[in-house]
Amino acid sequence: MSSVPASSAQPSRPLTRNDYKTLSLSALGGALEFYDFIIFVFFATVVGKLFFPADMPEWLRMMQTFGIFAAGYLARPLGGIVMAHFGDLLGRKKMFTLSIFMMAVPTLIMGLLPTYAQIGLWAPILLLLMRVIQGAAIGGEVPGAWVFVSEHVPPRHIGYACGTLTSGLTGGILLGSLVATAINTIYTPEQVSDYAWRIPFLVGGVFGLFSVYLRRWLHETPIFAEMQQRKTLAAELPLRTVLRDHRSAIVLSMLLTWLLSAGIVVVILMTPTVLQTVYHFSPTVSLQANSLAIVTLSLGCIASGALADRFGAGRVLVTGCLLLLATSWTLYHSLASHPDWLFPLYSLTGLFVGVVGVVPYVMVKAFPPVVRFSGLSFSYNVAYAVFGGLTPLVVSLLMKESAMGPAYYVAVICIMGMLVGGYLWKRGR
Repeated sequence: MSSVPASSAQPSRPLTRNDYKTLSLSALGGALEFYDFIIFVFFATVVGKLFFPADMPEWLRMMQTFGIFAAGYLARPLGGIVMAHFGDLLGRKKMFTLSIFMMAVPTLIMGLLPTYAQIGLWAPILLLLMRVIQGAAIGGEVPGAWVFVSEHVPPRHIGYACGTLTSGLTGGILLGSLVATAINTIYTPEQVSDYAWRIPFLVGGVFGLFSVYLRRWLHETPIFAEMQQRKTLAAELPLRTVLRDHRSAIVLSMLLTWLLSAGIVVVILMTPTVLQTVYHFSPTVSLQANSLAIVTLSLGCIASGALADRFGAGRVLVTGCLLLLATSWTLYHSLASHPDWLFPLYSLTGLFVGVVGVVPYVMVKAFPPVVRFSGLSFSYNVAYAVFGGLTPLVVSLLMKESAMGPAYYVAVICIMGMLVGGYLWKRGR
């Protein structure tokens, strides 16, 4: 652990109006950027039909469309590591603004792309290229945002700041879900496939460029400014220092990223499909329940971050994971016999997925400021690419054996989360 210079710490000061401005601008930008990244998945079926040959078998088309979606995840580590490198050397704010610009432009272009019928094979190639740039941008945005807000607030409010920012990111998923529902309600399937699918991408791109403008009002973090002034910035490649001196922090951060990615991917992104296929809920009901779960998840992120400031991350992780295990198990176990329990149970499960609001708090504190962005970005993005990519496959395989597949997977990560929480609790971190 490195000591933070006293002047930038001021642990006792309360959150100021400026802190709240920084937090709200960061969370808003994060929400819009996450919306841009996620909107593709809500229109995957339509995009697949328009960007691949009409005579292609349905399963192959879906596989290629989701392959393009996954390419965004695979590009995350590279984008995140490169942007974090410059974030540790040139400043947090520059990268924070660049990441949102790199997300907004491809989203806007995706809304304007000609289809397969118009330009043939170039259509899916250009779509893939835009998706890769989006992935690189989100790889820099999420760790960058956590570092940015945590270095702006007093140390005793880091959990609250990180939790608030994480709730902004989950708000982006909710926004995507609501926009997709609105487009499919207002327009007929023919209109959606004809032109209306472009609207959410164009809107996202315009909002993203507006966020780039808003981020001009943010200031460099006091901790980075102080390191710059004292000339204590990384003397060698920041990532080399991280890999050599901070291996235990990397392992800890990767395990917690697994908890975060699995909680969101299984409970929030995959469950609507499970509700429709396994439990035979209508798409409308599934999406309504899902939207409610995202709202409670956002509240859970803020609450768990604030509780970590008060009671320490270890206790919050142990308690939160235990409650998540209990509610998710009950959710998947009882829906077949009690479909009327869907809304209360899914909301509660969403609330306790909010334990992931603690994850950035632990990661930010695990690395010293001089290599913080690189350490957090490397651990988070590599783990997210692996676990974010493998989780849907593993859950699908488990579901082939049993309808309780998602519950088994969530139970395993909850037990792992409790073990990590117990370790942190014992170390008094």
